[in-house]
Amino acid sequence: MKYESQINNNYPILNTINSPRDIKNLTQSEIEQLADEIRGFLIEHVSKTGGHLASNLGVVELSIALHRVFQSPRDHIIWDVGHQSYVHKILTGRRGRFATLRQGGGLSGFTLRDESEHDCFGAGHSSTSLSAALGFAEAERLNGSDAYTIAVVGDGAYTGGMIHEALNNCERNLRLIIVINENEMSISQNTGRFARCLVRLRSRPGYFQTKLRTGRIIKKIPLVGNRLFALIRDFKKLLKNIMYGSNYFEDLGIYYLGPADGNNEEQVETLLREAKKLGESVILHIKTKKGKGYPPAEAEPLLYHNLSPAGRLAPDKTFSGECGRILCSLAAANHRIVAITAAMSYGTGLEAFRKTYPDRFFDVGIAEAHALTFAAGLAAAGKIPVVAIYSTFLQRGYDSIIHDIALQRLPVVICIDRAGLNPADGATHAGVFDVAFLSGLPGMRIYIPATFEALERALDEAVTAGCPCAVRYPAGGEDPRIIDEFYSGKPAGRHVLTGRSMPGNPEVVIVSQGRVAAEAVEACRILNNVGIKAGAILLERLTPYDEIAAGLVGIINREPRKIVFLEEEIRAGGMGMMLSDALRRQGCFVNSEHIIIALDNPFEKQTDPRPAFDFFGLDAGSVARKIIDS
Repeated sequence: MKYESQINNNYPILNTINSPRDIKNLTQSEIEQLADEIRGFLIEHVSKTGGHLASNLGVVELSIALHRVFQSPRDHIIWDVGHQSYVHKILTGRRGRFATLRQGGGLSGFTLRDESEHDCFGAGHSSTSLSAALGFAEAERLNGSDAYTIAVVGDGAYTGGMIHEALNNCERNLRLIIVINENEMSISQNTGRFARCLVRLRSRPGYFQTKLRTGRIIKKIPLVGNRLFALIRDFKKLLKNIMYGSNYFEDLGIYYLGPADGNNEEQVETLLREAKKLGESVILHIKTKKGKGYPPAEAEPLLYHNLSPAGRLAPDKTFSGECGRILCSLAAANHRIVAITAAMSYGTGLEAFRKTYPDRFFDVGIAEAHALTFAAGLAAAGKIPVVAIYSTFLQRGYDSIIHDIALQRLPVVICIDRAGLNPADGATHAGVFDVAFLSGLPGMRIYIPATFEALERALDEAVTAGCPCAVRYPAGGEDPRIIDEFYSGKPAGRHVLTGRSMPGNPEVVIVSQGRVAAEAVEACRILNNVGIKAGAILLERLTPYDEIAAGLVGIINREPRKIVFLEEEIRAGGMGMMLSDALRRQGCFVNSEHIIIALDNPFEKQTDPRPAFDFFGLDAGSVARKIIDS
């Protein structure tokens, strides 16, 4: 294997790299060896910690070239999404902490301002980089600085509207370089033998030197120099358009270089230095190979896109996969059902639907707002659209939910995947806001299945409800503790909201939903062991809150001393606040103490490797202590 020595911790050059300064004077052969060592280092570590492997293997040469040409942090390097910034982290002094990648208290899997001065802008979501880069570049212009701003944008991000909004706002007189990293889909139409010759020509330093020298000479011609230069430039553009067709970026007035081999460090460095000399906004288009240098990742880039940590067993079934299976079954019986995803068919479990019903499946790209309004249009035209989307990305389409779905009472079903904390990906991927921002929408039903059986029930109801519905569920599979405690013969004191009475008149009732219900059950055990009679209720649906509140009253025979609302979401506007208010408005349990245990600051970064529930105080022990101490 090519990287065997590197995987055995033999990194002679990499071990000397502690900051970008250390790579400035390397020879070309040393750079090539460094690239090999970095790939070996990535394979060794990411295979253990989990993380985005294939995309980072593809940007090794680009990352090296960027830090050789520019002076980070004076020059600003912004990575779109941030998931392909691992090499950037390695080169900027974080190599020694790489074993902590995506661990509690360790390195983030994305760029993070609090982590390093070289991470000038945090990320986690797609298509934000260019807007941020424009902000940096304009600020440097206003400051009279000659610092450069570089945005590294994957081609997938160009399916997101923000990138095009930023391009439309991009001025030519900025020290801004936009690197398009094409690794999956074609952007340019410049193909064929002549185009390849042109790329090779443009990638040679002599070409740029000749071009600049010729331009300076022409401009110095008395009286007609500048006009002649403009005529030649326009004629060149016309000739290119005739031969290759229009170039989108140059039509916007932005200088375009490429496409070039992004896995050739020397070529990329040459183009970056040329772009830097121009002193204006430049598009640099490179092509890289996902998984470069690691045959398994090259062959299966999707499989190696985001690895799980070594030793972590994936569940046989997941909520995402079950959602896809159930939707296929429902679609077989109802031809009006269609499915929509925003570039996440694998992650959301819709791949089976895509293969089974290709004409009824729509992948709209990284365009969440469009996905939701598109669904609204389908619903208004008589279809039953199901939009599968991660909770963290649903935030990006909130106006579409209000204006286009809820306001018009259109029967769109939103499957909210990855609901709750997702600690490996950090705060940018926490799915903890959706309950709060959906709860206040009139007519919106929110389902929270904690088991696959409950998921099937929820989806079956949602597609026939005739109103906007959200079905939220976590990453991974169902928790057998929840099945045992709430669904296996309904043990005493454990209730799904079904209208059954709660025996024993408990002093404390814990109302929960989703996977945190397992902690509620364990907290009840702790309380019962110290003589506090406690019972737990699991909600499968949250709204309408008045209806759910009435259901709670039907289950609880006598007013308890304390009602505790335990939720894996933000406190403000969450289940606890809304249900507590509904109960008080109905005059129920007004003498009970209402305790809400939820997330006060989901942006807080974990500072130690404890499980996320422990860190945020949602574990059974913390819940029991708060109840006892209150």
